[in-house]
Amino acid sequence: MTERFKVVIVGTGFSGLGQAIQLEKAGISDYVILEKADEVGGTWRDNSYPGCACDVQSHMYSFSYEQNPDWSRSFSPAPEIFQYLKDVTDKYRLRRKIRFGVELTGATWDDTQRRWHVHTKSGEFEAQFLVSGVGGLHIPQVPELPGIEKFKGQTWHSAQWNHEYDLRGKKVAVVGTGASAIQFVPKIAPEVDELTLFQRTPPWIMPKPDHAMPGWAKTAFRRIPGVQRLYRNALYWFLEVRAVGFNGHPAIMKAGEVIAKRHIGKAIKDPKLRKKVTPGYTMGCKRVLISNDYYPAINRSNVDVNTEGVREVKAHSVVDGNGVEHEVDAIIYGTGFKVTDALEYLDITGIDGRDLAKEWATEGMRTHKGITVSGFPNLFFLLGPNTALGHNSVVFMIESQARYVVDAIKLADSRGAAALDVRAGVQEKFQREIQDKLVKGVWTQGGCKSWYLDAKGVNRTIWPGFTWRYWLDTRKVDASDYELSGRSS
Repeated sequence: MTERFKVVIVGTGFSGLGQAIQLEKAGISDYVILEKADEVGGTWRDNSYPGCACDVQSHMYSFSYEQNPDWSRSFSPAPEIFQYLKDVTDKYRLRRKIRFGVELTGATWDDTQRRWHVHTKSGEFEAQFLVSGVGGLHIPQVPELPGIEKFKGQTWHSAQWNHEYDLRGKKVAVVGTGASAIQFVPKIAPEVDELTLFQRTPPWIMPKPDHAMPGWAKTAFRRIPGVQRLYRNALYWFLEVRAVGFNGHPAIMKAGEVIAKRHIGKAIKDPKLRKKVTPGYTMGCKRVLISNDYYPAINRSNVDVNTEGVREVKAHSVVDGNGVEHEVDAIIYGTGFKVTDALEYLDITGIDGRDLAKEWATEGMRTHKGITVSGFPNLFFLLGPNTALGHNSVVFMIESQARYVVDAIKLADSRGAAALDVRAGVQEKFQREIQDKLVKGVWTQGGCKSWYLDAKGVNRTIWPGFTWRYWLDTRKVDASDYELSGRSS
């Protein structure tokens, strides 16, 4: 039996929950949220590895309309963010709208009915509007190591942490030095017997300005109207000015590199190790990380940073690029997520049988404002292509997008239209403008390869500019950008 709704939302992270809240505020109650897991939280539910925390201040990495005066730290740990999302879900009574254990497999646009037929492993849904809130950090990127099938020990990705396995006294290989690895390595290094860290490219790491939130600040946030809003605004503009260095002014990043190199020098005295962990590309080309305990951790006597790569894996060891064999009991992947190909597994079919995954694989991920796609009416993406950030909070972007979706739905309803489809020319104009900016930015000019770029070397991930400009651009839907069709029933 097919269940019918006005709106189907996929995912219960910040994006999906934020969209549901905006629908509720707009008086649109005919919606359902599909969630493949048994609890809300998205990436903050899935990532439970030791040391997991946000790298944006929590007072900014939260909904502007649902501020939390009781964050324990400036950069709160993952369990606290997870609890925040559960609390928001309960406050807005969203659980009654969520179907847990329902995994999306695809969706097909019916141009006659002007409806989406949404396919899941648990049954069929039908909706006028379909909103993807799955984001880009949900499919682990696991490298195909030669011989890994022969390995007799334990293996897992940081996003699928094996809490049942006791690492104490074990010999462990960590593959990758991304954002997750620099958080969990300091936590497991004191426990393991030996840790071999296979590093391909060193990240730029800045000191982390983290601190416990004092009791007086929490009290002020809770009792004095406007104080936390002022604090949040100060954080926003402090983070926002960093966009200048990322966008066409890489010389500004040199000042950051000086701080980062000094950070290395304070913790690491061995010149060989310093050289290994000092990047040779412009800061910002890859994601800039923050940590106070990573460099001290890799400076431990039981930790070895290996830059030779992995030649093969044997039953009880990993062989590096020089042929040196390292005995290991477990292999942990800190290799991040599939981002530019995060939606390839979904079968999304638009007008005239157009296959979204194939089109994006061939032509690159193309959208209008990172939200709508020409030829796929009434389909919206939250944190879609080119709306991720390297300098500020993506929750700010999510709020802008969720309001834009509601405005688009209201536009269709006000015109009596069943569907709205962004014009191809409008989408291409947006793409030209954004790629012209990206090609001048540090992500392209900085001298590195990163997960920001697709297989053709095109940046399909980052928003190249100030977030306040994105807020202005998405504040209201321009009706002339869309073709409205059909009669709403």
